[in-house]
Order: sequence, then C-alpha cells, then structure tokens
Amino acid sequence: MTNIDRQKQKADDFLALHHAPTILILPNTWDVVSGKIFELEGFMAIGTTSAGIAATLGYADGQKMSLAENIEVVQRIVNNTTLPVSADIEAGYATSIEGVVKAANAVLNVGAVGLNLEDSTGDPHTPLFEKALQQGRIKAIREMSDAKGMHLIINARTDVYLVNDNDTNSLRYAVDRGNAYKEAGTDCIFIPDIGNLDKQATGILVKEIDAPINIIAGATTPPIPELQDIGVSRVSVGPRPMRAVLSLLRKIAKELITTGTYKLMTESSISYSEVNQWFARERNSDT
Repeated sequence: MTNIDRQKQKADDFLALHHAPTILILPNTWDVVSGKIFELEGFMAIGTTSAGIAATLGYADGQKMSLAENIEVVQRIVNNTTLPVSADIEAGYATSIEGVVKAANAVLNVGAVGLNLEDSTGDPHTPLFEKALQQGRIKAIREMSDAKGMHLIINARTDVYLVNDNDTNSLRYAVDRGNAYKEAGTDCIFIPDIGNLDKQATGILVKEIDAPINIIAGATTPPIPELQDIGVSRVSVGPRPMRAVLSLLRKIAKELITTGTYKLMTESSISYSEVNQWFARERNSDT
C-alpha cells in the first residue's frame, strides 16, 4: 500500500468515526510525545491544538505563529503515529479563499486527514467572517481535496459563543452558521464555548444542525456518556491537557525550589527506557 493509499484509508476511517454509534473522543496533541501518549492509551484518532503548538514554539495563540511553523509540528506528529491526524489551522492563516486553500493543501501534503477551520477574524469590530465568505472558503477546500482524490475531513468551527458570550441569540446564530457551513461542504460543526453551552442548548444544536456536532470538554461539560445520549458526535479537549501538564510542571518546579525534594517528579514517572522505546527506529541516512 502506498503512502497516498494509507492516507486515503485513514481519511475514510476518520470520517466513519463521526457517524459511528459511539461518540468520537478526539484528544488534542501539541507535540510528538503527547500524541504518542494518546495513541498508546487507545484513542482512535488525534487532533492538534494550535494554542498548544504555539505555546511550545514561544507564541501566544491566535495565528501568531506562521502556517509553516504549525505544519512542521503537524508533520512530526503524523510521522510518529499510526492514527488519523486532524490539524488545527486556526482561521487558515489567510482571509482570502486562495490563502485558506493553501493552508488546507499543506495539511494534506504532510499526511494529515482532517482540519479545524475557525470563522473568527481576530478583529474585535467584525469578530466573525461574513457567513457567505466562510462558506466560500469551506467550499474551496472541499473542491481542492476532491480534486486530489482525498476526502479531507473539515471540522468547521463557529465562534459565536466565544465572541457573543452575553448574546441570548448565540444559539440561533450557531444553528444558522452550522447549517450554512454544512451546505458548503463541511463534515462536522465545532461549537466551542466558555462554559455557557449547557445541556439543553447542546441538545438543540444536535437536533437542528444537519451535521455531526463537536463540542469542547471543560469543567462544566457533561460527562462523555451523557454527551453521547444527547447525540454529540465528537468531543475534543483543545489545549486543556497541555495546560494541565504545565500545571504539574509548575508544581514540580515549586517543590524543587522550596523543599528541595523530588516526590512529584519521581512518584509516577514514565521510565526513560519506555519513552525511548516509543521512538526506537532507525533514521534514514539522509535525515
């Protein structure tokens, strides 16, 4: 089987997971080793987190890193897992249709099979792309991937709950944009929130948007079994595991500098040999 054939199979498998009887739990990785942990723990696919990757590269989130820097990390993750990988390309690092297609093409070129695409502009005066423009961007990505004979799984994200957190119409806006993005060719609709998306609203999104629904897990999110009962198709975790890991590292640092002891660093550490074994392969002579 060629690399292209394997990529196509991964794309088909990943798409099928969005329509399976069991909810797709998609953990978000920020580097090779975090991706490997998720693979070894039995997840069926992994996504990346732009916020997590940006932080490891020394950038704030919000398209401060370049597309090339993001894609380089995505490629390393893809090269070190057997799982389907979906890349978070933020808002495509471009406003134009041509620019966002370039970003999506880069995702395919490094072997990933899915992407997240936001409708946030980063402009506080016009925080969301016009709906018709975002539809055009999605449609162009779909046409590009179809022309390459690859079904790239598009997870179209609408940030209405993030930019209109006090707006009582956010639910209606999310439904409207979700259905518009589905019409343009997306496979899944992602509606992140800041804790204001309750169980009732989630059920309405599932019922009224004609596409699989992805939500992000957080402190107020119902447990996975309840999300499945509601009809949510995909749940992701964004940069929250990355920040949890940083929290542990901060505690280790404080223990070292205050008490001079090593309990947190050693009590449940993965062994040196185990980590080495994860990546024990011969490198090509030209790399």
